[in-house]
Amino acid sequence: MGLQSALAVLQLSPDKFWAFSDALFKDQKAYFDVNVVNETRNQTYRRLAKLAATVGVDETAVYTHLAIPDTAADDGSLNIGNKVTTDLKVLVKTARLVGVHVSPTVIFDGVVANDISSGWTQEQWQEWLTKNIV
Repeated sequence: MGLQSALAVLQLSPDKFWAFSDALFKDQKAYFDVNVVNETRNQTYRRLAKLAATVGVDETAVYTHLAIPDTAADDGSLNIGNKVTTDLKVLVKTARLVGVHVSPTVIFDGVVANDISSGWTQEQWQEWLTKNIV
């Protein structure tokens, strides 16, 4: 849901994308499984829209982009997604085409660096970056 909220911000206020990304990373634990398990999807989207408002993005517009309707589409479709679903599908397909299946995936000199883990500490990142970049 974090990626979807970031896409909504990107669509609505591209200049606020990085500020929102920073806010989302700082508040990420609020969106971990144990903290959303008792919410509906739209309730979590409402909280994400409130977070977007903290960086100057219109809360109502973000929620409108994210909310899943509770009625079928005009053609009877029941699994219609939200206003960022199409962009999300394109990003997923594009990533898969270049071998990206998990986050984070780091590609260094054209090769996926499989030794990098989502559980890395800041110190591990600094060590890797110092060794490979600096």
